[in-house]
Amino acid sequence: MTVAAALLAFSVAAGLLTITPGLDTALVLRTTAAEGSKRAALAGLGIVTGCLAWGAAVALGLGALLAASTLAFTILKWIGAAYLVWLGLNLILKPRQRFDLDAAAAPAGDGLAWMRRGLLTNLLNPKVGVFYVSFLPQFLPHGVPAAPFIFLLAALHAVMGLAWFATLIAATRPIAGALKQAAVVRWLDRLTGGVFLAFGLRLALERR
Repeated sequence: MTVAAALLAFSVAAGLLTITPGLDTALVLRTTAAEGSKRAALAGLGIVTGCLAWGAAVALGLGALLAASTLAFTILKWIGAAYLVWLGLNLILKPRQRFDLDAAAAPAGDGLAWMRRGLLTNLLNPKVGVFYVSFLPQFLPHGVPAAPFIFLLAALHAVMGLAWFATLIAATRPIAGALKQAAVVRWLDRLTGGVFLAFGLRLALERR
């Protein structure tokens, strides 16, 4: 896989992941509706900062590990593949019926409290780290230094997040209304699950 092909494949997968509703989306939507666009933007910035922190940690750790050990690469490959397949099957077979905006409770305090809330939403969620460990390495082209390229992927994901949050803030009412429709939530979950399943199977079959 070339660098261009890797970046294109990652952009498609990460873009779909970004727009699939979760706690981050709930936090930004609810903040926009209840506290205004400025605080929502700060919450989104905090979320993205948390993603970058996880990305840096994963890039540094995986870069050293993958460069040093073929066994570590193989173990990580199978763990990552199993995790992605599990996520994919769960989203396909058990899609959500609703997306609860009230899941993101409002913190008290000034505007910076929203940035801290967004940051901690990611930093204190080990699933983000586990997902990055499972997801990012499969887009690493052969012969490319692992650490800088993996961090580049995390940075691309962060940029997508900022663009998505800006869209949410600008169009809160119609997007929030769509995410309250069970059919939309089920469709997004199943589509994302299919992508995760495909990438998990691809990772399992990949050779170093």
